[in-house]
Amino acid sequence: MNRATLTLDLQRRLAPVQRRMFGSFVEHLGRCVYGGIYEPGHPTADADGFRADVLALVRELGVTTVRYPGGNFVSSYRWEDGIGPRDTRPARLDLAWHSLETNEFGLDEFMRWAGKAGIEPIMAVNLGTRGVESALDLLEYANHRAGSHFADLRRSNGTEDPHGIRMWCLGNEMDGPWQVGGRSAADYGRIATQTAQAMRRFDPSLELVACGSSNSAMPTFGAWERDVLTEAYDHVDYISLHAYYHQAGDDLASFLASAEDMDRYIDSVTAIADSVGAIRRSTKKIMIAFDEWNVWYQRAEPSVPPAGEHWPTAPRLLEDRYNLADAVVVGGLLISLLRHSDRVTAACQAQLVNVIAPIMTEPGGPAWRQTIFHPFALTARHAGGVVLDGRPRGATATTDRFGVVEAVDAVATWDDQTGTGAVFLVNRSATEPAEVVIDVAGGPVDVTECLTLSDPDPYAYNAADAPDRVCPQPNDRVEHHTDGVVVTVPPVSWTVLRWMTERHEVPA
Repeated sequence: MNRATLTLDLQRRLAPVQRRMFGSFVEHLGRCVYGGIYEPGHPTADADGFRADVLALVRELGVTTVRYPGGNFVSSYRWEDGIGPRDTRPARLDLAWHSLETNEFGLDEFMRWAGKAGIEPIMAVNLGTRGVESALDLLEYANHRAGSHFADLRRSNGTEDPHGIRMWCLGNEMDGPWQVGGRSAADYGRIATQTAQAMRRFDPSLELVACGSSNSAMPTFGAWERDVLTEAYDHVDYISLHAYYHQAGDDLASFLASAEDMDRYIDSVTAIADSVGAIRRSTKKIMIAFDEWNVWYQRAEPSVPPAGEHWPTAPRLLEDRYNLADAVVVGGLLISLLRHSDRVTAACQAQLVNVIAPIMTEPGGPAWRQTIFHPFALTARHAGGVVLDGRPRGATATTDRFGVVEAVDAVATWDDQTGTGAVFLVNRSATEPAEVVIDVAGGPVDVTECLTLSDPDPYAYNAADAPDRVCPQPNDRVEHHTDGVVVTVPPVSWTVLRWMTERHEVPA
């Protein structure tokens, strides 16, 4: 059995837990919107056509923000197509995913859905085929109260009060050759700066996200971030990061250690942003919006879009079926994001429903939780207060991609107001269980709950006819010791352990 030790001190604090860390993503892609969050005629559909069963799962998932409407889709999107009477809205060819967009669902529908889901919207603007003028028109429609053309148009469309959207993404993956209207770093830096300056004339308090490189494997990575921020540093608040992970062949060990890559990616972009700030002699810090991340098998059949003369509406695309190993990786990526809470202050798992998603649906039928639903939901629910400074040390695992890594990875949070803490941990060994010693300065501690997500088969998954095949179960292998606890976890597993100190007094 592997062994690891995690030592915690309630006074050693990294940063507050960022509630925007638990964001998601809704793109007009496949069945994410149509047949996902929106399906008029479904037995659970409300008066707006929103699936109530999906809304209930979204609330259970604990999503705090949702980025909309893309993604690649946004780079050729005309936002005006999705407002006003539905019978006058034009159908358009979606060049990003080779589909037909009916525009039955648009900005006002999304904002009504967001209100029912209790989430904060993050809006993306088209800087591919469009630019400053379109972004300003959208901003006026969304956020101005009354007395102007677009504000009054919103009101005539049935939404009296402004939507009040605070956070805006300036395009999407603009260095990608797959992006409609992709740009060089110099061109993108200029249009992002121009758009940001114009939007801030309307409202200086908006939070603006500049596109980082599409992923860390891009030839442009690093130089792109440097060049874009050299142009836009004073006008934006965030730089975006995107990363997707999958198991390559039979290399389960490297896959389970995917958070090693996320850690390095975040650290690299942070260093680049800070170097630009240092050259500019700026005291401002650019934050990171990790606004696309997940497990995604991009070369698998569900991710292949239609082609030729076939332009279907809401085809089944990117409908990955997630297994236990995928869920453990998702739990590990959440650990990475939490321990970078000093700089990663917003993140969006891509996507929410049906498309590489924690929630799946069938038309006219059930909705269910994929395996990756569980670590996200429980982390969003129990991570509160501050992130503590501490990483486990002990037995190691050898991987082809990352070399030797810790077999157990973990992060802990502590909430002064409730007097409770939580440890989120993954056992990244494919074969060995782990005994994890958690020492808390000022202990002893009382464990209030310990749940573990595991299965003898790392490739077990949930389905419509077996929705609870893989779900968290109480872990009774918890023993107390003088200053903490010892918990034993199986290989390929994710665990949350909740605790409180016996001598803690909640501040007045």
